[in-house]
Amino acid sequence: MNGTRLAGVMLIVILLWSGGQAQGETVTLKYGQIPSTIKSVSSLPLYVAERRGFFAREELKVEIRPIQGGAHNMVAALDRGEVDITRTATPYLILAALKGSDAVAITGETRTPIYSLVVQPDIKTYGDLKGKLLGLSLKVDTISISMRKLFARHGLRLGDYRVKELVGTPPRFECLKRGECAGVPLGQPEDFRALKEGYRRLGISTEAVPDFQFTVSATRRGWAEQNKDKVTRYVRAMASAYRYLRAPANREDAVNIIVATTGSSAEIARDILTLYFEPDKGVFPKEGELDLTGMARVLEFMAEAGEVKSPLPRPQRFVDLQFLRAAGNR
Repeated sequence: MNGTRLAGVMLIVILLWSGGQAQGETVTLKYGQIPSTIKSVSSLPLYVAERRGFFAREELKVEIRPIQGGAHNMVAALDRGEVDITRTATPYLILAALKGSDAVAITGETRTPIYSLVVQPDIKTYGDLKGKLLGLSLKVDTISISMRKLFARHGLRLGDYRVKELVGTPPRFECLKRGECAGVPLGQPEDFRALKEGYRRLGISTEAVPDFQFTVSATRRGWAEQNKDKVTRYVRAMASAYRYLRAPANREDAVNIIVATTGSSAEIARDILTLYFEPDKGVFPKEGELDLTGMARVLEFMAEAGEVKSPLPRPQRFVDLQFLRAAGNR
């Protein structure tokens, strides 16, 4: 083999080797999350994707970056480039986009959350809440909106009760335990812990609002266009996590992951999964799909709260479905 031919063969070998190396490299994604949700059940799909190897299969390493300062800071951190992908409640994504943010939803996270209205032991009816202080989230938050609708459903109107704005389940639970708040909406597992401590569940949010798009994974359009493969791999891994979580055969493993990540007992973990899936209440998407009807409902809620004006924008403005399609999802 002459020198020229040998050099050509060596070049091909080097190119093939380097191509294989590049393809096999693990990519790190910075994922923004509110600190109070890191150990909540709402993070369960993320931990399933990590612990069951769905991120590893996609050659991804997802680093959780706690974003301080509340839910409204999640998209701001995304816009500043501090994170590549962030969880955010849909209203905050919408508000940011209407103000010029490049943020867009790429996959669904929590679809219809269940928040328990947990009250002091002496509160027996909704009428007992008249004149009392209730710990809600920000006015625009869908948690607060669903609670207001729940109150109205049971005859309580604005002005019948006082409100203290508390962002995050842990601060609301603390207000309840201090005796300052007569009632608060709590997510899981805190609501089940509260019940075991003697507090009462007066109702749940899905009685009044059974279907909307609560949280999404969002990224910047420009960044996503430049990193289509990374985004598709993330979406595909999360879709696998949702499918795994929904499979009855994986129920005990899901229990173990809840116990490991939230510190709850196995009994509470099983109670949570029973609440979510028996029957299925649509808390988690089937495979990460974005519910445009649910997003339209969020826009309607925001209009009722005076946060957006008519004519309402179409929900398609705030999503990019190409990554779900590329991942083989709906």
